[in-house]
Amino acid sequence: MTTGQQSAAVARDGAISVQHAFRKEARGIKRLLPFLGPAFIAAVAYLDPGNFATNITAGSQYGYMLLWVIAASNLMAVLIQSLSAKLGIATGKNLPEVARDHLPFVASVFLWIQSELVIIATDLAEFIGAALGLHLLFHIPMLPAAIITVIASFAILELQRRGVRTFESVIAGMVLLVALAFGFQVFLAKPDLGAVAAGIVTPVFQGVDSVLLAAGILGATVMPHAIYLHSSLTQNRIVGRNDTEKKKIFKWELVDIVIAMIIAGAVNMAMVIIAAALFHKRGLVVDDLAVAYTQFGELVGPIAAVSFGLGLLIAGISSSSVGTLAGDVVMQGFIRRRINLYLRRAITIIPPLAIIIAGVDPTRALVVSQVILSFGIAFALVPLLVFTGKKSVMGALVNRPVTQALGWLIAAIVILLNGFLIYTMLF
Repeated sequence: MTTGQQSAAVARDGAISVQHAFRKEARGIKRLLPFLGPAFIAAVAYLDPGNFATNITAGSQYGYMLLWVIAASNLMAVLIQSLSAKLGIATGKNLPEVARDHLPFVASVFLWIQSELVIIATDLAEFIGAALGLHLLFHIPMLPAAIITVIASFAILELQRRGVRTFESVIAGMVLLVALAFGFQVFLAKPDLGAVAAGIVTPVFQGVDSVLLAAGILGATVMPHAIYLHSSLTQNRIVGRNDTEKKKIFKWELVDIVIAMIIAGAVNMAMVIIAAALFHKRGLVVDDLAVAYTQFGELVGPIAAVSFGLGLLIAGISSSSVGTLAGDVVMQGFIRRRINLYLRRAITIIPPLAIIIAGVDPTRALVVSQVILSFGIAFALVPLLVFTGKKSVMGALVNRPVTQALGWLIAAIVILLNGFLIYTMLF
């Protein structure tokens, strides 16, 4: 295939022909490259600032004990995101579009409204996190930091005009930067590797508070908007002409998911490990990100503090852009309406700006946003499992009985734990 033909194989919207994706001369990493990207965009949702708050608290309060919760959450995420990706590949539609086709109009409108509320809560966490990162790094007051965050988020969205592949590459690069920042912090923190290993493989709780925190970790990990978005990212990327091609596409997209989820899981574990090694070891319970930043500087040095602040800033900016894309997907899918992405971005920055102007504690706002997110998980997970379990919808890619049973078990665990989280925080 000539260079010109290869260029033609990749459309401006990121679609790739089956012939180009499965060309015989592709070997090794070249064989995988056409399929890399969608899971990295979805993985950004697993690294938003809400995760920072819950992970730092977990590590400082319980040491390495809750690492197994993150490991289990990420295994759940692999299955959930794979089902979402598979739905897009099998049907050529995203989850909101499939729901609109199979559910009454009233149900579609309800799902759209609740998903928009969830995305606003997501955007709240991400926007405040990015502004807080700027505030901590450069001592910029929160309001000017928020305005800078607005400009940065618009710049990220502008990348879409250059094509989905460019956007995916930039987001993937930002994910890797966050991973490097926390990997460097783990190196500086010098954790107890034996205790780390024990925390990953030993499922244990220590009182009701640890269960509550575990629910918070799970709630901050499994994100409704990532479920909606992933199906959209795969629906027209590489279109299989028959069941055999669709199965092959899904197999390679699964590799993308595993790689992205391993990176996201490693970063979340790194947050807990760092907090355990530096704070729990000294008897410090840190549940405020600004305090965590200060303590990193005092206990390890300014480089550790700066890497933490950069991780928070990059995660906030990248995940806010992904949240905006998810909002576009749910509106178009559930009610066949679409507004300009820049207008959507402008609307969704109003709540976080109002909270910053009101002087609300940023970390507290992040925690509250996770509670709101918890409400939306069931409304994304249940339809996903229902539709991917129907042969009339999925064809040859329908869930196997074992996959379906495991999916419903995960859904039950996620919904029950998030229900527990909501109950304890509200009552």
